[in-house]
Amino acid sequence: MNSSTRRYPRAYIGSFTSAGGRGITTAALDPRTGALSALHHTDDAVTNPSFLALAPAGGLLYAVSETDRGAVAALCLDGTGPAGSPPTGGPSLGTVPVLLDTVAVGGAGPTHLAVTGGGLCTANYTSGSVSMLPLHADGTPGAPARTHQHRGRGPVGERQEGPHAHGVTPDPSGRWLLCTDLGTDSVWIYGLRNTDAGLRLHREVPLRPGTGPRHLAFGPTSGGGRTGARRAYVVNELDSTVTTCSWDPTRGALEPLGETRLVAPEGAAVNHPSAFVLAPDGRFAWAANRGEDSIAVLDLAASALPERVATVPCGGRWPRDLAVHPAGRWLYAANERSGDVTWFEIDPVTGTPRPAGSLSAPSASCVVIDPDARA
Repeated sequence: MNSSTRRYPRAYIGSFTSAGGRGITTAALDPRTGALSALHHTDDAVTNPSFLALAPAGGLLYAVSETDRGAVAALCLDGTGPAGSPPTGGPSLGTVPVLLDTVAVGGAGPTHLAVTGGGLCTANYTSGSVSMLPLHADGTPGAPARTHQHRGRGPVGERQEGPHAHGVTPDPSGRWLLCTDLGTDSVWIYGLRNTDAGLRLHREVPLRPGTGPRHLAFGPTSGGGRTGARRAYVVNELDSTVTTCSWDPTRGALEPLGETRLVAPEGAAVNHPSAFVLAPDGRFAWAANRGEDSIAVLDLAASALPERVATVPCGGRWPRDLAVHPAGRWLYAANERSGDVTWFEIDPVTGTPRPAGSLSAPSASCVVIDPDARA
C-alpha cells in the first residue's frame, strides 16, 4: 500500500477551546512507533470537548461540552476528509469527525462520560449530578436527560463545599454504574438493569474524608470473565492516593481495602492526581500527577495493594489524562498546561514508560485510542 492510501489507526485528543485548544484533534497513530501525527481539528464545532469516548460499536465519537450549560456532542467518524495529498511517507487523511448533534445534559460542567448498554451518562462536576441520556438507534443521544442530584460535602472547604461528580464508570458486568464524587468523598453506585427507566440509586459508599475521589478503574477478575469479583481502583485528587477496593457485581458491593501513595513524601507540595489507567493484562497501572508533573508506575501483582515502583517525568506540565495503547505497547499523556501529548514506550518487564515523542496540542485534556490500533 503506498503512502497516498495508507490508513493508520486513529487517536482523538480533546481540549479546552476556552483556553486556546483546537477542539478535537484527529491524529494518525503509527503502528510501528506509536507516534502521533495531527490530521484534523474541529476547532469551535464543540465548546470545551474536554473528555471523549468512542461508541462501542464504532463509527461515533462522543464528547462532553464542559460549560455551565452542559452538553454532550456526537460526531460521526465516517465523514469525508478534505481533498489533497498527504505528506510523502505519511498516513492518508481519510475521514474526519463530523458533528451530528449537541444535546443538553441537564447539569453544569460535565467532565466525564460513559456509554452504557442503553444510554450515555455524564458526571456533572459543577452541579454535582449524574445525567443519563437515551441513545437513538443510530447511536446519537436523545433528550431529555434524566438527572440525579448528589448531596453532601467534605472537609476541604474550598473544594468540597458541595457535591462534585467527577467520573462515571460502568462495571464490566453491565449491571452497574459507579460515579466518583470529589465533593462528597464517596462512590455512588447506580443500577443499570432497566436503562429505559434511567438510573436507579443503589447505594453510596463513603471513602476516607478529604481524599477527593476523581476517577475509578476496574482490574481484571480473579478467575477471568466479566462477572466475577475483581479489584476497583479509585484515584483521589485531594490527597495523592489511590484507594483499592473489592468489587462484587452480584451485589453491587464496593469495599475499600487500603490506600497507596502516588507521590513520595518529598514530592511536590501541591499535587492533584488525575488519570489512572491499567495495562491490558492488568499487571501494571499508571497514574498522572499534576503538580509534580509525573507518571507513577504501580505494580498490581506484587501484593494485595498496588506498589509504586517508579516515577517518571510526564514530558510536559499538568498531565490531565492518560491512555494506553490497546496492545499495551505505548502510554500517552495529555499535558494541559504545556499544550502537548507525549508518548512513551512501555518496558514490558518493569512497566516503566520511556519517552518516545510528543505532539503539540494546545490545552490538551484527553486522549482516546482507536481499538484498531491493537494490530
